[in-house]
Amino acid sequence: MKFTLSWLKTHLETDASLDDIVYNLTDLGLEVEEVIDPLKKLEEFTVGYVIKSDKHPNADKLKICEVETNEGNLNIICGAPNAREGIYVVVAKPGVYVPGIDTTIGIGKIRGVESYGMMCSEREMGLSNEHDGIIELIGKPLIGSKFTDYLMSNNPSVVDPVIEIAITPNRPDALGVRGIARDLASRGLGILKPHQTPLIKGKNKSGIKIDIDKEVLQKGCPVFYGCEIKGVKNGPSPKWLRDKIESIGLRSISSLVDITNFFTIDRARPLHVFDTDKINGNLLVSFADGSENIDGLDEKNYNLPKGAMKISDQSGIISIAGIMGGNSTGCSEETVNVLLESAYWDPITIAKAGRAMKINSDARYRFERGVDPDFTKDGVMLGAQMIIDLCGGTPHEIIKTGEIPNFHRTYTLNSNKVQSLVGMKIDEEKQISILESLGFKFEQGKVSPPPWRPDVQGEADLVEEIARVTSLTKLKGIPLPAQDPTTLHSKLTPLQRREATIRREIAALGYNECVTYSFISEKTALLFGGGSNDTKLENPISTDMSHMRPSLLPGLLQAASRNQSRGIFDMALFEIGPVFHGGEPEDQEILATGILVGHTNARDVHGERREFDPFDIKADVEKVLKSIGCPTKLMILRDVSKWWHPGRSGKLALGPKNILAGFGEIHPKVLTELNIKGPVMAFAIHIQKPPFPKVKTNTRSALKMSDYQAVQRDFSFIVDSGTEASVLVNAAKSADKDLIKDAYIFDQFVNQKNDEPNNINKKSLAITVQIQSSKKTLIDEEIDLLCQKIIENIEKSSGGVLRS
Repeated sequence: MKFTLSWLKTHLETDASLDDIVYNLTDLGLEVEEVIDPLKKLEEFTVGYVIKSDKHPNADKLKICEVETNEGNLNIICGAPNAREGIYVVVAKPGVYVPGIDTTIGIGKIRGVESYGMMCSEREMGLSNEHDGIIELIGKPLIGSKFTDYLMSNNPSVVDPVIEIAITPNRPDALGVRGIARDLASRGLGILKPHQTPLIKGKNKSGIKIDIDKEVLQKGCPVFYGCEIKGVKNGPSPKWLRDKIESIGLRSISSLVDITNFFTIDRARPLHVFDTDKINGNLLVSFADGSENIDGLDEKNYNLPKGAMKISDQSGIISIAGIMGGNSTGCSEETVNVLLESAYWDPITIAKAGRAMKINSDARYRFERGVDPDFTKDGVMLGAQMIIDLCGGTPHEIIKTGEIPNFHRTYTLNSNKVQSLVGMKIDEEKQISILESLGFKFEQGKVSPPPWRPDVQGEADLVEEIARVTSLTKLKGIPLPAQDPTTLHSKLTPLQRREATIRREIAALGYNECVTYSFISEKTALLFGGGSNDTKLENPISTDMSHMRPSLLPGLLQAASRNQSRGIFDMALFEIGPVFHGGEPEDQEILATGILVGHTNARDVHGERREFDPFDIKADVEKVLKSIGCPTKLMILRDVSKWWHPGRSGKLALGPKNILAGFGEIHPKVLTELNIKGPVMAFAIHIQKPPFPKVKTNTRSALKMSDYQAVQRDFSFIVDSGTEASVLVNAAKSADKDLIKDAYIFDQFVNQKNDEPNNINKKSLAITVQIQSSKKTLIDEEIDLLCQKIIENIEKSSGGVLRS
């Protein structure tokens, strides 16, 4: 939203400086993005007087001018045709930067004669494109005075500062200069000037009838005003209007078009003018059926989507309602009879149609955010009066179809809410004064927002307005009152404490925590068992964020891909957060997920570098589960989901239906889809499923140690190649739970050559068993009996045989 300082002052009576206005706009929530102040670029230019002008001895088109300045008389060489004795000029002395030619003036020698400055044209100073000659100042300005002072007195529009602000979608009122002035007046930077709406009384009824389709009247256009004016003369706009339009970057087209653009910027009220001589019959406002098209005022053809609003005459569509007029009824220099339109269009309908047709017009920008419905009638009155003032013509009676919608609503103002919600102490009288200055009305103890503020929808919004105008910069930090330490106790739930424990444990294992989006694309969601309509967003930010994530793996894998593209190939990442298996609250759960990518360590002379494998990730999962008191004896299940590598992944469970975690290698097809160089190891822990300890204490149980000697025995068995190592370990431990303290696999051998016929599809597993009694020292006979039982258990459970 752009406007000039002088335009602002047509609504705001103020003596505030430009810097004060800019600061307060941002502080009010109307963030200033840019300020273009031409005066700052022209401050060093001064007024000079040409005393004498002689022809250059070595150039036919150059003149040597003696110019009187505040630093004495200077010789300046000039090639302008109007350079002559007796005129006041603009002088750039050596060292002055000239913005129009991006040059700093110095002392130069031109054809053998030294020149001590420059006499400037308008283009060289960036004031206009005029460069046929140097600037000739009117009157007798003081020699040596600043050129900016001359401009402020004689042509202030040329140096009028332009302010550009960013408007949030909830502030459609600030899309008009008057709305901005109202905010500044409420802050105390001036007084909002009163405005009057003229009353247009036509002598005759209009010959054009405007009808609104019943469905449109209920859902899209509740009211439509029109004013037919005959005998207008359309031509160039007067200078004041042309200057306003062009100062904010718009192109001045004609008086009629510029008038509609003026009210769009000035009052946030888009208007449209039809050439009535090009209208065939009466007008009808209706919904498009999806098969129609129109040539817009920008001379492009548009297909109207089904549900877009259109204005038609008997020959067809003549306007895309609320978005853009049609070329067939546009105004030109030959236009003499016009119909001025001012209507209220439904914001959602306008937004949908505008997006579908990809039209970004000033009208659409305002209507889709919500214009003031009560100003619809005032808009047509003000627009018609300006057309009559600038173009002449005779108005007919105002046409009205439908009724202005009633969005009246009231809320209770609780003066204590400002302190409880914002933390600011503001007197009740001051609160009322602020709201009244913004246009709010008080009725029987209730507050009614003005019709130009559709964003105010509750008591909290009233508090926001009061705090915004008062300035949140006045908010002071106040320390919380001290509490008695004896009354303090943890407010965290057991699940929250568990989550913190898991986070610390995973970080201690060397993983880096990530925070990724909860939204992913449908294609990615389908890779991980999601992508259903239950998790699809109604209004996604983009197509890459259309679904709620069914797993934390997509975000972590995408983070890994981004790191790999930047040359980082070894990483350990994790995240704790919610995942979504459906659209209901009970379909959400919290997971702790991590990935290992690349190698265990950097290259070294010892050759210990290797790729991560499923056993690395399994060990990390077991450590995390142990940190939260989970039982150590867990089942390993093989039926994993499709995104896990079959044979290199599994599930840790307390039972077939009580899955605690998944771990292993990610399927290569998934890595290919996500453009990741693998392999990648991963885990996913369901942190809510492990049972919570019955004893709620932060201390560990006492360490139990035996005073007697422990012994180890190694066994090697030949088993089927598909036999799991855990079968042997569990069988060994079950031989005697009191005496056997630990058992683990320490070697595996597979005969790749198949040179032993009896050992085809077989493998050798070597296991170590640690034996220790807490009551006595074991003798050889007792150890031998236990070893025999271990062998029997393993052979029975695995079907293997002890190697001789």
